[in-house]
Amino acid sequence: MNPRRKKRLTIVSSIIIGLAVVAGFVLYALSQNIDLFYKPSEIYNGKEDTGIKAINGQRLRIGGLVVPGSVHRDPESLNVSFKLADMRMPISFSESDPMVTVTYEGILPDLFREGQGIVANGTLVHGNTIEASEVLAKHDENYMPKELADEKGEKHVKPDYSKAQLDPNN
Repeated sequence: MNPRRKKRLTIVSSIIIGLAVVAGFVLYALSQNIDLFYKPSEIYNGKEDTGIKAINGQRLRIGGLVVPGSVHRDPESLNVSFKLADMRMPISFSESDPMVTVTYEGILPDLFREGQGIVANGTLVHGNTIEASEVLAKHDENYMPKELADEKGEKHVKPDYSKAQLDPNN
C-alpha cells in the first residue's frame, strides 16, 4: 500500500473511532437523565410491554389519581404526602389496588385535590415511595367555566369525587 494512502486511512479511521467514542459518551449521559413514565401498578408489576421494573434511586415520572383521604400535610412545614392509584373509570379504589406513596416538599398546584389526576417527577425510594421534586396537577379536558356553560345553555355540573372512597369490598 502506498504510504500516502496508508496515512489517509489512518486519519479517516481515527476520526471515525473518535466520533464513535463521543457518540457513546453522549448516549450514556442522556440515559442518566431520562425520566421514564410509570403508572402505580407498573411500579409493582413492571412495564406492561417489557416487564422492566423501576429500581430504587431511579428518576421517574409517575401519573395517577390522588386517593381520597390519603393526603397528609405537615403543619410545621410544606411537607405533604399522598397516595396515587391507577386512573380508571368509574373512579373507585380498594385496599388491594397497587398504590404508591408520594412525598413532596413545596407548594402544591392550585388544581391539586383528592380524586384529581396528577403527574409527579421524582426518585423512587423504598420500593413504592416517590420523593417528588415536582408535582403537576392535570385538569379535566371537558372543563367549561360556569359562565360559558350557562351562556351555551348547558347544565354545569361539578364532578362528585365523594363516591371515590376506599372501599374494601370493591
